[in-house]
Amino acid sequence: MTDVVAALRAQLGDRVDTDPDLLERARADKSGHAAAGTPLAVVHAASVDDVQATMRIATATATPVVVRGAGTGLAGGSQRRRGRDRPVGARNDPHPGGPPRRPARRRRAGHPQRGPQCRPRRAGPVVGARPGQRDISTVGGNIATGAGGLLCAKYGVVRDAVLGVDLVLADGRLLRLGHRSVKGVTGLDLTSLVIGSEGTLGVVVAATLKLRRLVPGHTRTLTATFPDVRSAAAGAAAVTASGVQPAIMELMDAASLTAVHALLGLEQVTPGRAQLTVQTDGAAADAEAEAIAVTLAAAGGTVRLAADDAEAELLWRIRRSMHPAMETLGTTLIEDVSVPRSALPAMFDEIARVEREHGVRIPTVCHAGDGNLHPNFVFSGTEVPPEIWAAADDLFRAALRLGGTLTGEHGVGVLKRRWLRDELGDDQWELQRQITRVFDPAGILNPGKVFDR
Repeated sequence: MTDVVAALRAQLGDRVDTDPDLLERARADKSGHAAAGTPLAVVHAASVDDVQATMRIATATATPVVVRGAGTGLAGGSQRRRGRDRPVGARNDPHPGGPPRRPARRRRAGHPQRGPQCRPRRAGPVVGARPGQRDISTVGGNIATGAGGLLCAKYGVVRDAVLGVDLVLADGRLLRLGHRSVKGVTGLDLTSLVIGSEGTLGVVVAATLKLRRLVPGHTRTLTATFPDVRSAAAGAAAVTASGVQPAIMELMDAASLTAVHALLGLEQVTPGRAQLTVQTDGAAADAEAEAIAVTLAAAGGTVRLAADDAEAELLWRIRRSMHPAMETLGTTLIEDVSVPRSALPAMFDEIARVEREHGVRIPTVCHAGDGNLHPNFVFSGTEVPPEIWAAADDLFRAALRLGGTLTGEHGVGVLKRRWLRDELGDDQWELQRQITRVFDPAGILNPGKVFDR
């Protein structure tokens, strides 16, 4: 192992970091769980050449590599896991970048998502997807997990914004994937294959992003409270069925809403009440907000349009405070299932059933505009107990029965690997596993994640 570090330092100098505190931090990500061991070293890659050199040494020494962006992942995808050897944690240093000035440009994968991402009301081009951790989550990490966010229902997910990527393979070769032309169907679409591959196919070191400009006009924010979460989910489904397309539509159940209000020192929530928060934008923002208000009122909601920007900002602060609020309740396993939007009421019925039958608390928020739910399993201690995994297993299978999927944006990583075959089926699971072996024959890229390789 000292030979590996020596070889890295001979090529990369002080960009090879063995500080014990840093190695300890690299054991964990935002999933709340940490790997058993520590990395051998962390490489602060400052260029594509650094990444290539690291991968050549890793291949020559059969040393596994875990690629890290900002460590904001929620599925354990950027943690060190046991492989044939102790892994090198390779990551790109995040550097703030200003807003892009061209329709598309290549960005180093270590740039925070907020660099090419728009704040509401700011002029200029933006990427459509808007991850909740956009201040710190990196472009490369979002591509690796196929991330989403609040604006996905109207403006698409990260996958919809990526025209091409530069990918360093396990042996250090550099591939430039994708097309700069509007049309391009030559060969297989390897760019799409890389998006969401969670570091198992290569290291994304640059990306060509499709940008959109802010639509003219302004935004309107409204809320609708309902007597229970099923009614709120039915209201969200009614908005979808109406044909009006909100920019954002978020649902918070009673448990999550109560925890956030307590955290922020706001007035107590009426027991059982759930809340939808909706934003419209563009020239038709006012008309669309009014139409959505009518639909939600007809579905049994008590609707209020935000009076001004300050009230709207408070409503979105409530939504953004969900995860900090969960930390006040205990340790949380933050999950990420998606179902067809018409099935949202049925999925909340299933969550309630799982709570009753397993005796657990599952505060849940939902990107109601695209059917992506984030159930939070709350427990004590640092290790997920068997009863929580049993409840999660029940909930995941319920989502699959409703025509849904195990993950909408967080990825499979370590935490959902055991259920992947259930969703894909044996043939597709094996085919995908074989594809990872073509890109990475020695199995050194993010071992122990997604597939058992």
